Amino acid sequence: MATRIYDCSLDTDLLTGMRLAKVSLGRNELVVMPTDTVYGIGCDAFSAKGVQALLAAKGRGPQSPPPVLIPNINTLQALADQIPEVAMRLAETFWPGALTMILRAQPSLNWDLGETKGTVALRMPDHKIALALLEEVGPMAVSSANLTGQPAATTCQQAEAYLGESVQVYLDGGTSPKGEASTILDLTDVIDTYTNGKLETTGKIKIVRAGALSADKIRTIAGSLLTEAVN
Repeated sequence: MATRIYDCSLDTDLLTGMRLAKVSLGRNELVVMPTDTVYGIGCDAFSAKGVQALLAAKGRGPQSPPPVLIPNINTLQALADQIPEVAMRLAETFWPGALTMILRAQPSLNWDLGETKGTVALRMPDHKIALALLEEVGPMAVSSANLTGQPAATTCQQAEAYLGESVQVYLDGGTSPKGEASTILDLTDVIDTYTNGKLETTGKIKIVRAGALSADKIRTIAGSLLTEAVN
């Protein structure tokens, strides 16, 4: 399939682009799509070949596993294990949006995202094209649509200039609304226990990458569980 940019502001291009994106993902190929933060390069999260192609396109190795974008909170519960109550409250407050949460992955999942050490980074994007594609194809491994070390692409044309023919379908949704990557939280240290029916939460939430969602907003939900923000 020849690489082409599909202008999603045109109904005919949107329908064709979405159909071909679904076909490409089913073939373990790569798609570039708009999100609310920056453009993403993605594949079927359960395709080991797709994940390998994604990392190769960006110039990364398996030590940098990609996050997984999901269409709804129900998918969070299907992919993550031992989800602390604060993670659910964060998801209910800030999803869809610019929050990525690293949680323990369900051990039964048959996927290979790289060297995850049993974790998965999950986000529900706030973009109708991204959500529509995720509803169609399920969870996607998605990283910023750029070469490692380069600024994230905020237009489809920037993404195409970076990635060229390594991507089969480019979905052009215009300039990224936020233009800044998501904030990544590590919640793998947080553990819920119940004593006499009362919830007790231990551990800390770490900001792995500061992004479009501020630490102050996160703290309105996470409270003292959130450590000091990274610089």
